[in-house]
Amino acid sequence: MALAQTDIVVRMLRRASPGLDVQVVPVATLGDILPPDRRKEVDGKSAFTNAIEKQLVAGGVDAAVHSMKDLPNEIGEGLTIGATPVRGDARDALVTLSRASFHDLPKGAKVGTSSVRRRAQLLHLREDLKVTELHGNVETRLKKIGELGLDGIILAVAGLERLGLRKYASYTFGTEDMIPAVSQGVLTVETRVDDESTLDLVASIDDKNTRCASECERAFSNSLGGDCYVPIGAYAEANGEHLKVSGMVASLDGRKLVKATLEGNASAARNLGETLATTIFESGGKQILKEIAA
Repeated sequence: MALAQTDIVVRMLRRASPGLDVQVVPVATLGDILPPDRRKEVDGKSAFTNAIEKQLVAGGVDAAVHSMKDLPNEIGEGLTIGATPVRGDARDALVTLSRASFHDLPKGAKVGTSSVRRRAQLLHLREDLKVTELHGNVETRLKKIGELGLDGIILAVAGLERLGLRKYASYTFGTEDMIPAVSQGVLTVETRVDDESTLDLVASIDDKNTRCASECERAFSNSLGGDCYVPIGAYAEANGEHLKVSGMVASLDGRKLVKATLEGNASAARNLGETLATTIFESGGKQILKEIAA
């Protein structure tokens, strides 16, 4: 997935700057090396970014491509987000061998996911489901549908599209039913803050609406103190000066879920995200987060 996403960004840069010479440097991260059950030993997000940021700071690479949802709220010192290209499809999808939609799954159906956010929202929508822990890259998860006798698995639409596997989605959840992970579908190009030539280059593929929406969502997450192990989600849509954002926090079993939507001016994206976090916190989110932390 990392190489596929890097290739997308490279092609964008070459379209913006024909003849541009780009060398792709693969970097193995702790997230790639550690098994899923050991990732809690390090910060869940930094496991996928620390090694890359070290290369960037040292000058081994001039820019780094990340999934924005994997990027910690506090990025490395001396680094900055140089570009956020146009967002991919932020929604989640159900993949089934039978091509059944979510509502046609049999009672007690076994559905695989590694995400506590997806698990909580699935169980909130249908408490009869048996949600199974599922890890691995996209191709591995697809194989496990048959190997584990699953009725379906949940994957990000953007990931499927970037790997040319969109056809396997049998049902796509609306963002009102399954609020995406913070910055899901957003790619980011990280650069050194003092590297003006690279900053100028990547600025050509920056999308203002995507950057605004992502800043709002990340402010929401940061205010709630959410991480990979807390069921929270946020989805913002920016259109010029208008910004709309929805967010949620849920108990691990999905029985409790607090959701809210706010609208405001895009120039106050971070403030809107923080206000949404406060709204949800005061509407029952505080108790949910307290129970999860206990």
